[in-house]
Amino acid sequence: MPTAAEDDPQQSHLPGPQHAQQHAPSHPPSHAPHIDSWLNLTMLRLLVGVADHGSLSSSARAAGIAQSNASRSLRTLERRLGYTLLRRSTRGSTLTQEGVLTVEWAREVLDSVDRLSAGADALAHRGQEELAIGASMTIAEHLLPGWIGAFRARRPGVATQLRVMNSAHVIEAVTAGTVALGFVETPDLPADLRAVTVFTDQLVVVAGPGHPWARRTEPLDPDELATTALVEREEGSGTRAFLDRLVDDHRFAPLVELNSNSAICQAVVEGIGPAVLSRLAVEGYLRSGQLTEIPTRGPRLDRILQAVWRGRLPDGGTAAEFLEVALGGGRGR
Repeated sequence: MPTAAEDDPQQSHLPGPQHAQQHAPSHPPSHAPHIDSWLNLTMLRLLVGVADHGSLSSSARAAGIAQSNASRSLRTLERRLGYTLLRRSTRGSTLTQEGVLTVEWAREVLDSVDRLSAGADALAHRGQEELAIGASMTIAEHLLPGWIGAFRARRPGVATQLRVMNSAHVIEAVTAGTVALGFVETPDLPADLRAVTVFTDQLVVVAGPGHPWARRTEPLDPDELATTALVEREEGSGTRAFLDRLVDDHRFAPLVELNSNSAICQAVVEGIGPAVLSRLAVEGYLRSGQLTEIPTRGPRLDRILQAVWRGRLPDGGTAAEFLEVALGGGRGR
C-alpha cells in the first residue's frame, strides 16, 4: 500500500521531523488578511442600519443598495470577523448579541469618520460664503465636527473656516475680528466679550496602569494634586487655566508641557506621569484600559465650555445660526 509520501511527490522530499523542527519559525505567520485590506465603511453602515431601521432590507433601502448585495456584504463581514452578526429567518434578520456589540463599535468608527469629514472640510474652508470660527483643541476635536455637520445640513452653501488654537489665542482672534465666533475652555474672559455656555465638561485625573495612583484605595486630595508635577497642556490652554482655578494657581510646575490632548494621553500611557484632562479626551483610553481614572475627594472638577464673540451677532446671520446649532447640539450626534 503506497504511503502518503508516495502519493504526493512533494512530500517525499520534505525533511525529517528533526530537520523540520530545526528550521521551522517559532511563530508561523498568519495568513488572515489584515482588516485594512477588506473592511469598508459600507459594511459598517449596513450593519448599523439594521439596528437603526429594524431589518436588513430597510437598511439596504436607506443605503441605496440592492438587498442581495447588502446581504452578501454582511456575510463577508461575518466571515472575516469570525462570528455571526445576524440571526436570519423567514421573518427577517435580527442582530445577535455579538452583532449588537459590534454595532456599538461600528458607530464609534462611523462617528469618527464623519467628524474627520466635517473637520477636514472646515479646515479646507471650501464654499461660497464663509464663516470663520476659532476653537480650542478639546472642543475642535470632540464637539465642533458634530456641530459643523448639523450646520452644513442647514446651510449647505456656507463653508465653515475652522482655526484650531488654544483658548488664549482664540480670545485674541475674536478680539481682533479675524474669527466671528470662538469656542473656549478657559474661565478667564475679557469683559468686552460676550459669552454663553455651550457644554458642561468634566476634568478627570488619569494615570497609567503602572502608576502608584492607579493602585490607591483612597480618593486623591486636592492638596496632593496641587503638589504633584503633572503632564500638562501649554500655557494659555483652557484646561490648564481651569485647573489653576479649581485646584490652586500655585501648583507645582508641569512635569512636561505638550500642545495636544492625544500627546498628553500617550505620555501618560507610557508612564511619564499623571495628568488632568477633559473626559471627552480620555474616554476612549479609559474604555480600552490604557489609562486609569483616579477618583478625587471633594466636588467634581466640572467646567463650562463657552462660545465667545464681540458685539452683537446679527439675527439670521451665519454666526448666530451656528451658535444656535451649538447650543442645541450637545456633542452634535
